[in-house]
Amino acid sequence: MTKDIFLLGSTGSIGETALSILKQDKKNFKIKLLTTNSNVNKIYKQAIQFNVREIVIFDKKKYLKNYKKFKFKKIKVYSSIKDVFKNKKKKSYLTINAISGIDGLEPSLNIIKFSKNFAIANKESIICGWNFLKSELKKYKTHFIPLDSEHFSIWSLLKEDKKNIKKIYLTASGGPFLNFNLDRIKNIKPKYALKHPNWKMGKKISIDSATMMNKIFEVIEAVKIFDLNSKQIDIIIHPKSYIHAIINFNNGLTKFLAHDTTMSVPIANAIYLEKNTYKHKKNKFNYEKLNGINFIKPDFEKFPLLKILNYKFNNTYLEIILVSLNDALVKNYLENKIPYISIHKSMVKLLKKPYFTKYYQVKPRNINDIKTMVKRVNQYVDEYFKVNA
Repeated sequence: MTKDIFLLGSTGSIGETALSILKQDKKNFKIKLLTTNSNVNKIYKQAIQFNVREIVIFDKKKYLKNYKKFKFKKIKVYSSIKDVFKNKKKKSYLTINAISGIDGLEPSLNIIKFSKNFAIANKESIICGWNFLKSELKKYKTHFIPLDSEHFSIWSLLKEDKKNIKKIYLTASGGPFLNFNLDRIKNIKPKYALKHPNWKMGKKISIDSATMMNKIFEVIEAVKIFDLNSKQIDIIIHPKSYIHAIINFNNGLTKFLAHDTTMSVPIANAIYLEKNTYKHKKNKFNYEKLNGINFIKPDFEKFPLLKILNYKFNNTYLEIILVSLNDALVKNYLENKIPYISIHKSMVKLLKKPYFTKYYQVKPRNINDIKTMVKRVNQYVDEYFKVNA
């Protein structure tokens, strides 16, 4: 009996990786839903290739312009997740959320009730809306699986012992500028910042890796997902990116999880979770990568954004403001509107602005509150750079 899969964000790098895995096993899995924000051509090809009968195009203009194109192939096109499930109750075996950015939160909240298992690689959703996600997961008894390589590793290691944790170490590669002082690369062009030494990733997350913001997000995620306090989590740099998480237990034991630098490993293991039958193509353990592991304590002079972890994250507007500010700054950098150093300096300055700090003890009531704050942050950043250009 085939198992139904919903894949949100199928046209991005994580979505494409998931499809490459599912392509090898069409006997056991059937993709029932694909979504994209605006990449119509790619999702059209995906729908034809995997014989998918329902897709979502979130960009309203692209939806209105292209939905007729799919009618010839008898593919139903929607502009929202809610529209897809108006008259349906059956749950899928697995939903994978591979949407990037805060835009992934609302689709998650709308589809959890229709999913037996919910796997997510969308860190912004967890950071900004974990309380809402957690409530839906509990309400509909949906099994949660984190897909980030670090969090999947922690999740895998903690299956046996969740109460005996002393310390968790999240590993970071250090990105492309590990061996450079920040002053030396303050005006570095985006094309160099995008050259990650180990991972093939999208543009946004590649810049976040270079600045170490990605690792800050992962610490906040881990605190929420595993119900920890921030003092239980540290970041260490592991340039080979072979070890993804280390857990030190109170009983003196320490466990670590290693795998190749490809997201296919956590994604495939999530897909084959029930029977644990996945066999990785490169199944041979590369013990040589553990020779001279070379763990390094992060240098706050090179990665000043790490000081952000001194803030207290407690499901308030702070998390939403942080994510939105970073999105806006990275966007400006990729469009060559600000220098690389401005991502660091502007983030530190903006987080201290009274316009934002007054919200740091206030909790959003619903997803509309989150959307409103995202708009406010984007407008503020636009005005900020007009004045400080």
